[in-house]
Amino acid sequence: MSKVIVLSTGGTIATRRDGQGVGLAQDRVRELLGRLPVDPGVELDGMDVLCAGSYLFTLADMREVAVRAREALTDPDVLGVVVTHGTDGMEETAYLADLFHDDPRPVVFTGAQLPADAADGDGPRNLADAIAVAAGGRACGLGVLIGFDGQIFAASGTRKTHTLASSAFSAPDSGPLGRVRDGQVNILMTPARAKPLDLDAFDLDGVRTDIVALYPGCDEAALRAVVEAGATGVVLQALGAGNANPRIRDEVARITEAGVVVALSTRVDAGPVAALYGNGGGADLVEAGAIPTGTLRSPQARVLLSALLGCHRDPVRVRAELRSRTWNPTPIERTK
Repeated sequence: MSKVIVLSTGGTIATRRDGQGVGLAQDRVRELLGRLPVDPGVELDGMDVLCAGSYLFTLADMREVAVRAREALTDPDVLGVVVTHGTDGMEETAYLADLFHDDPRPVVFTGAQLPADAADGDGPRNLADAIAVAAGGRACGLGVLIGFDGQIFAASGTRKTHTLASSAFSAPDSGPLGRVRDGQVNILMTPARAKPLDLDAFDLDGVRTDIVALYPGCDEAALRAVVEAGATGVVLQALGAGNANPRIRDEVARITEAGVVVALSTRVDAGPVAALYGNGGGADLVEAGAIPTGTLRSPQARVLLSALLGCHRDPVRVRAELRSRTWNPTPIERTK
C-alpha cells in the first residue's frame, strides 16, 4: 500500500512549555500524527530520528537526517518523505539533504512557529500540508522542499526571515514554487538542481567550516582565529555585493594559499554576490581566492562548502565544484 514516511526530529512543532513558559522539544512522532486536523488520505509511517531544537544540531545530525530520508525511500511503496524539524536550522538541514537527494520522490521539511501546547498552534496544519505535498505526486522531481504556512519552497535559497511570524520562510530571489490550500497542491515553478553528491562519500572527519561576519572597520582577527582553530573552509558574510577591506583581502590570499577554501556570501537579504569593487571589495576578494556563492546566503553556503569538503577533500577540486554549483537559481515556470 502506498504511504508517506514522517521523520520527527524535534523543534517547536514538538515543544511543550514548563510553568515559566520555557519550551523543550519532547513530543514524538506519534503525538504529532495524532494532532493532524484532517484525514491525510494515505497511510502514514512515523519514525523518531532526533528530538531537539534545531539550534542544537551539528552537521553530523543533519547528515543523519539525510541518511534516514534516503533509507525511507528504499521502500517502493513510499510516495514521499516528510521531515518535522525546528525552524532555526531547517534551511541548513533541508539544503544538505537536497545536495544528496537522487530520487524523484519528494522530501518535504516542515515545522511550526507555535509550540505543541498552543491552543492555536500552526504545527498540525503545516504537517498536514507537507503530507499532501509528499503524497500528491505533483512535487516529483523537485528535490527537497520546505513546506510552511501554505507555501512550498525549494530548499536551495530558502531561509527563515522572521523570528516569530507564522509565515517564517521566504526565498527572496525566487519566491515560492507553489502553494497548498485545503489539501490541494499547486506547483507553478520547477527549481534548477545540480547533480546530486554521493552521500556515501560524505565524511565529516577533519572537516571544519566557519562563518565569519564582516562589518565596516573590521580586521582579520576573527578570520585568522577560525583558521587557527582548524577551519578547512570559511564563509565570509561580507557587506553589500561581497565587499570587505584590504586587510581581509590580504588574509584571504594568505589562507587560500595555505589550502583553506574561502566562500564569499553577503549579509544583504537578496541579490547575488558580485565582484564589483577594488580596495578590498568583491573584485579584490575574488582575485585573492574567494569563491562567490551567487544567491546562497552564509548558512547554506557553509553547508555546501562542508558537503564538498566532506566528499572531495582536495581544495582545488572543492573550489572548482563550488564555482560550478553557486549560480543564480532561477525557477522555470511550468507550462499549463
